[in-house]
Amino acid sequence: MQQMTQVMANIQEASSSESSIPPPFKTPSRKAPECFDGTQLFKFRIFIHSCQLIFHNDPEDFSQDRKKVFCATSFLIGRATKWIEPYLSNLTIQDPNSLLNSWKFFESKLFTLFGDPNEVRKGKA
Repeated sequence: MQQMTQVMANIQEASSSESSIPPPFKTPSRKAPECFDGTQLFKFRIFIHSCQLIFHNDPEDFSQDRKKVFCATSFLIGRATKWIEPYLSNLTIQDPNSLLNSWKFFESKLFTLFGDPNEVRKGKA
């Protein structure tokens, strides 16, 4: 009987300690952005917002601009790929102002080439 009481006490102790520790938070699996080819200007902002959602959903994985740029680059196709290819031949460049190391510079350059030129006027109007 004493052995049974001890077993019950052990079970209660184990279950109470397990319930007091919350399970670790798991981020939902992220949806990859639609590949961006630069031919449809209105899709630029959709592409950038999709990338930013991925970055904000997983800040540890995307704590460095370089990782953000590489992630976004992996979803470029067509004309946009042809534009980024020369930069990819210099992957070892560590200059923080390099296009591959600065999300702001990358996004700005991508917008200049493939974004909607009327977007600026829409925002200021």
